[in-house]
Amino acid sequence: MTLTTEPRKVDAESAPVSPRMFAHAVFATGQYEQMIEWYGKVLNARVVAGGPFLTFMSFDQEHHRLAFINQPKLMTRDGKQAGLDHLAYTLPDLGTLLNTYARLKKAGIMPVWPVNHGLTTSLYYQDPDGHRVEFQVDNFDTVEELQGWFSRPEFADNPIGVGFDPEALITLYEAGAPRSELIRIGWPEVKTEQI
Repeated sequence: MTLTTEPRKVDAESAPVSPRMFAHAVFATGQYEQMIEWYGKVLNARVVAGGPFLTFMSFDQEHHRLAFINQPKLMTRDGKQAGLDHLAYTLPDLGTLLNTYARLKKAGIMPVWPVNHGLTTSLYYQDPDGHRVEFQVDNFDTVEELQGWFSRPEFADNPIGVGFDPEALITLYEAGAPRSELIRIGWPEVKTEQI
């Protein structure tokens, strides 16, 4: 064995380190095929390796972002168990979010909760096991604008957000409404300079 010339030491007192990235999520499921099909459609994910017990999927350059373990005796979530509430994915812009909505609607997959959180415009979908997936776009371009939103009375009164009709948003988007109006859908009128 060739030893490195640089001395190395593991130190329990070293500074905390944040993860470099979120690597993957693994689902144990009783609806194995349905989950693989659903995530394939919703995330445009592809199977990179799989078999009757375990399947790995990815939607980017990572070797896998999702894995599914086939456990036929498991039941679906009914919202009464503790656990992960949802996985959220940021999309590049509002047009991409609306195109995703249209693509999934065509495939028969509808959002269970379209919501303008204020800081994001989001569409939540529910997988066959009852987990939710959020697609979001940021509503603010800068941290300063976002901090301004957090100090608004609208946020203090309603930190969750307001529901909206995706079809109405598409109508406004296709009519050429400005982004400043689109990102406020569902909220009372607030001038941009007030945020």
